[in-house]
Amino acid sequence: MTETFIKDLSENIGKIGIKLSDLQIEQLYKFYYMLVEKNKVMNLTAITEEHEVIVKHFIDSMSINNLDVEDKKLDYNFLKNKKLIDIGTGAGFPGLVLKIIYPELNVVLSDSLNKRLIFIKEVIDELNLKQIELVHGRAEDLAHNIKYREKFDLATSRAVANLSTLSEYDLPFVKINGYFIPYKSGKIEEELSNASNAINLVGGQVVGKSEFKLTDNETERSLIVIKKIKKTPNLYPRKAGTPSKTPL
Repeated sequence: MTETFIKDLSENIGKIGIKLSDLQIEQLYKFYYMLVEKNKVMNLTAITEEHEVIVKHFIDSMSINNLDVEDKKLDYNFLKNKKLIDIGTGAGFPGLVLKIIYPELNVVLSDSLNKRLIFIKEVIDELNLKQIELVHGRAEDLAHNIKYREKFDLATSRAVANLSTLSEYDLPFVKINGYFIPYKSGKIEEELSNASNAINLVGGQVVGKSEFKLTDNETERSLIVIKKIKKTPNLYPRKAGTPSKTPL
């Protein structure tokens, strides 16, 4: 582990009010190192420079910390023993980072590309993480599996699709009174407006929104808090490929 990584990560987590143990910092460094090494032979991310990974992958993933969720703060106590699914996790963002910073969170990471999950499994084994499951498949199929449908307190997705499509992907996994929290770019109003019908159809209601800049003070981001207020009709999600081609 390099001194530059420790210093850069420590400065950035300090800006968002997160404290990590030496073990957690070491785990994040190992994740960073394995990501960059694997990326030499497999396309996992366009971001590989140390500072950029820290800010645009790690800090971005952590930005959910202390999010206002119906007069509560989304923090360690809120997430303790909760079940979270990260749909389209890619190289593990945000789900694997959230597991590292909230070790008592039960996490399922899903992706349609198995080779990404094979990489994540290597990271999980190296970091000795427990209570984390990998699931290979498309959201449209997995959400109709009774093992996963409406079984989660929280669902997340980051940079996967437009909000209408994401809502059809993610909300079927969420329990009544649970939350879907998509990570989006800074300019979200039009997308949010266009997604209102889809969110309602699959049982959700927007109850919060946070707009902010990452610790580089440049990258604009948004987090949307969508509460599951009623069961998702059995029709949704529609068959594979339809939600992205024909958003609700």
